[in-house]
Amino acid sequence: MKSIQTNYKILVILLFIGINTDAFTQQFRVLDQSTREPIVGLSYHYGQVSGISDDIGIIQIQYLPTENIHLSHINYGKWTLNPSELKKVLEKGLLFRAEWLLNLQPVTVISLKMTDEKDQKILISDRERLHHDAGAILNLNPLINGIRKSGAFAFDPVMRGFKYDQLNVVIDGLQTANAACPNRMDPPTSQVSLNRIKQVEILKGPHALRYGIGLGGTINYIQEDPNFSSSSQVNGRFSTMYESNGNIFRNEGSVAFTGANHDVGVMGSWSKGSDYTDGDGNVVPANFMRGTLGMYGDIRLSKADLLQVTVNRNFARDVDFPTLAMDLRSDDTWMGSVRHTRTFQNRTLQSWNTSAYFTLVDHLMDNLLRELNPRMMNARTPANTQNYGARSEGSWNLGGGKLFAGADYRSEAAQGIREREFLMGPMAGRTVLDNAWQESQIQKLGTFATYSYPMGEYVLSAAARLDVNHALADDTMPEFENAANASKVTQLNPGLSLGLKRDVAEHFNFGIWLARVQRSGSIMERFINYFPVGVDPYEMVGNPDLKAETNNQLDLVIGYTKESIQFEFSPFVAYLTDYITAEKTDLTPRIASSPGVRQFVNTESAVKAGFEFSVNQYIGAGIQQQFAVAYTFGQNLTRSEALPEIAPMDIRYALIGNHLDNKLHTALRLRHVIGQNRISESFGERTTPEFTLLDTDVSYNLTNQLAIKVGAQNLFNQSYYEHLNRPIGVDRRPMFSPGRNFFVMVRMKLP
Repeated sequence: MKSIQTNYKILVILLFIGINTDAFTQQFRVLDQSTREPIVGLSYHYGQVSGISDDIGIIQIQYLPTENIHLSHINYGKWTLNPSELKKVLEKGLLFRAEWLLNLQPVTVISLKMTDEKDQKILISDRERLHHDAGAILNLNPLINGIRKSGAFAFDPVMRGFKYDQLNVVIDGLQTANAACPNRMDPPTSQVSLNRIKQVEILKGPHALRYGIGLGGTINYIQEDPNFSSSSQVNGRFSTMYESNGNIFRNEGSVAFTGANHDVGVMGSWSKGSDYTDGDGNVVPANFMRGTLGMYGDIRLSKADLLQVTVNRNFARDVDFPTLAMDLRSDDTWMGSVRHTRTFQNRTLQSWNTSAYFTLVDHLMDNLLRELNPRMMNARTPANTQNYGARSEGSWNLGGGKLFAGADYRSEAAQGIREREFLMGPMAGRTVLDNAWQESQIQKLGTFATYSYPMGEYVLSAAARLDVNHALADDTMPEFENAANASKVTQLNPGLSLGLKRDVAEHFNFGIWLARVQRSGSIMERFINYFPVGVDPYEMVGNPDLKAETNNQLDLVIGYTKESIQFEFSPFVAYLTDYITAEKTDLTPRIASSPGVRQFVNTESAVKAGFEFSVNQYIGAGIQQQFAVAYTFGQNLTRSEALPEIAPMDIRYALIGNHLDNKLHTALRLRHVIGQNRISESFGERTTPEFTLLDTDVSYNLTNQLAIKVGAQNLFNQSYYEHLNRPIGVDRRPMFSPGRNFFVMVRMKLP
């Protein structure tokens, strides 16, 4: 009895003097066995406690010597650790888990890897890192297509029929760019340098409110993690590739200096190509030159503090845009970001992250390289955009769930004046100036919170956001003022998303997400001043009085995972009110040859619905097969017609092999696109025929440092064009895509 009383007194004294019982809490980090990336959202049940791993893969528990821990994740299956196994894991602080199916190849993109059961990501391989346009690689997933005005540059993503500012395109959840060209020769994706991008998160629907308002989805390019080493090291890589169709040379490389508390490096890329031929042997203008030079520094200031700095310089020269009236002559962009992360141990607050960025674009387009007969005028448009922003966010383990909360700020501004020098006709010798952007700017200030809470076999997720959007134009033109009633406006945009996920039986999982989100009009939709930026040559004029566009969306996910097979079905429906579109007006165009003027307006309602379906299966002998299909239906309910620029059904099938102890990799990929007959005639759309493509490639790792890859695209030399390709010239000829193309790539790593 005295012993019991003595122990009790000791316990009371310890509690009284403030000994934190959390000191007995232990933690371990769960990582992907192949990529060493943290496994986020891993569910666990341990005794009476349930939870999920945090954003860096950490699970915290109080060790119980008689309890098993049960773990599960859609990509990694379900498994159990007994007390002795768990004790060893806690001693090491790490737990590695192999993905249930995918045997990742070093130079192959594996798509359809879910991050939040309904979301997906594209892992960036050495070949994709060589690409000069980060928008083009998104089409590796049938969910995303692209508006193409050039055969070689500026693939502007369209996801589920949402495009332009309806999509939120960011780097590491924050940095973005604004197209300086009114015709979006330089969309935000074209400014992303792929040198340090490790993967692309494709966050479907308007649910990812942490990173801003993505009315139809968010595309998040994620940079590589710091690569600290116990001793000072120098390492690097260099890749080069040649493509036969278009005589394209691509090069990319980096050199890094690492140590126990630093990872500092320089990186660069350079690509150049010329005209290509389509499947019928016709030449398509596609000259381009693109380069990037940058540096980065990841500095560990202390065990708890990490500072990351990145600066890039992008440049492009003499890029052909045969579907537009002018070509890109030069594009010079500076991009920079700084980020500080502080982590905390044994506290409810797990980490705090603060970052800031800038993007400055200097763009020039003209028609001086065009062979025009007769040459009626010389035209050029120098334009600039500036993007600045900051973000601060905390991460908490709260009430058994995970909370992210913070605030962000974005500022975007655009200036540009078109110069038209008349060479013939009654105005010969005169130069007319057209103020395209009217010194316009938009500022966005937002606050957000997302919370995930496990409830037995369920995981409840909630997200909320509130944005203040202020837009103004400092230099409005008289012709614009005749068409618009205001030059500045402030709007409040709330957003809310709720989701529920659970495992059903042993192998099935189910999820449902509901959201109501609204976004204000973009700079182009509010302030563009008589410029042809649509599907047809109609001039477009902005409307500052646009109401905020609202999306009410439902997403479902039904998944199945068993042994060597996985499938997922993801239907969605989006009901949009105050949908932003454009209508023909009686306004007089600035250019006499233009058929007329459209103005951006709100239409009462529209609907978009569709689905994605995917199957991954390991066949055996190192071979897996992948099948994926995506389809979207869009309808303007007010006008009773199809919405414009909706990509047709896209079907993919692939056989991927991994042989000779992971040295030999093979791939055979088939793509079939259904003809698109649902078109918007009022926007000048035309139907497009179906097509089928076959690609193949083989890669071999000669050593750990040297690999070679060869392959062929469009092996059958199919003559085809994408539905979202813009037409060429006044006769609106289709811009055909490349015919058969052979490539060879060499990759070297040092040391």
